[in-house]
Amino acid sequence: MKNLPKGDKKLLNAWAFYDWANSVYTLTIASAVFPIFYEALFSDRDHYIDVFGLHLKNSALISFITAAAFLVVSFISPLLSGIADYVGNKKSFMKFFCYVGALSCMGLYWFDLENIYVGLAFYFLGLLGYWGSLVFYNSYLPDIAFEEQQDRISAKGYSLGYIGSVLLLAINLWMIMGAENDAARMEAMRYSFVMVGVWWILFSQYTYYYLPKGSKETGQKLTKAVVFNGFKELKKVWALLQENIPLKRYLGGFFVSSMAVQTVMLVATYFGAQEIQWSSKEESTIGLIICILLIQIVAVFGALLTSYASSKRGNIPTLIFINAIWAVFCALAYFITLPTHFYVMATVVGFVMGGIQALSRSTYSKLLPETEDTASFFSFYDVAEKVGIVIGMCVYGIIDQITGSPRAAIVILAIFFVTSIFLLRRVHKKDVSN
Repeated sequence: MKNLPKGDKKLLNAWAFYDWANSVYTLTIASAVFPIFYEALFSDRDHYIDVFGLHLKNSALISFITAAAFLVVSFISPLLSGIADYVGNKKSFMKFFCYVGALSCMGLYWFDLENIYVGLAFYFLGLLGYWGSLVFYNSYLPDIAFEEQQDRISAKGYSLGYIGSVLLLAINLWMIMGAENDAARMEAMRYSFVMVGVWWILFSQYTYYYLPKGSKETGQKLTKAVVFNGFKELKKVWALLQENIPLKRYLGGFFVSSMAVQTVMLVATYFGAQEIQWSSKEESTIGLIICILLIQIVAVFGALLTSYASSKRGNIPTLIFINAIWAVFCALAYFITLPTHFYVMATVVGFVMGGIQALSRSTYSKLLPETEDTASFFSFYDVAEKVGIVIGMCVYGIIDQITGSPRAAIVILAIFFVTSIFLLRRVHKKDVSN
């Protein structure tokens, strides 16, 4: 079909709808059902397993696998986004990673400790597919929306993602709660992984139908020289950052903040399963899923409230305030032990989780210089985010492995948020238009 003009409502909605399609991964696989399923596999092993020639705690192992996946993504994303902008077909790259991620989610159905390496490979590829597709998805934002539309449509995307993922998780929760015994409950969780893959592929087709092929109408032939073009683009972006001081300062604050935010989101359920004093295994399973559902529901309002606050107070002051809330949350998390505590903390996380993600993305977009090479700039953004996650997950995993408890790691994340506040204060409010 003919490309829709920039700012077209149908085009904006189609772009935002990809959040509806792919956010089921972050909720079911990264945050809720898979972590509970993974913990249940170790119920008779005292949380430890011999793998890769090491005796590792299960939560430390999954932290290291997650860090490895993000390290790969941080390496390939600038290369691929540079290629995509050069040949003008970033939608094809977005589709490829989407399908790799979705099919890997389905593959998690066969995850078990007897074939741990196969299961970890599917988990690894699921992460690779999800985050790889986001490189290209995020890079579309300045292509399809005018600057004054970007905050609103970015928040709408996250809101759609929360609503869609909550809907599927509610179905999964009904399946799990309806199971007659532990074995049936585990099987219901396995089916939920398959449902994530089907949902992701099915609903992404609406986005693909309306999104243009790429930022260029006609691409150029892919050659060996182009393969290395992504690294040249990354170097060019780095050079431009030396001239764009506000953008450079913002990326510093974003890097440290993202390091902590993404780590908390990725390990929260593992923390809840191991450190909260649930009365039974069934209460733990249901309680953790309810907590994640609560986070997602509250996050819808949090993202919209943050968008409103940024329009009144400015992006940078709003981000500083949200980081302060995160810092307090991490400090208090060290002391929580009861399910009630965990529910309260889940509510707080919900309000600040969606807000900081949506506003970080749109603030970066506003600080970009005039350019058609948006994929390379957003690749740099994603590299900063992914490298931060690698550091955050490694810090968490190492402390968890050494101490046998992740509580101290959560306190370290609070220090990251405080550092981000000081870095963001160097960005002047006038540098970010609203």
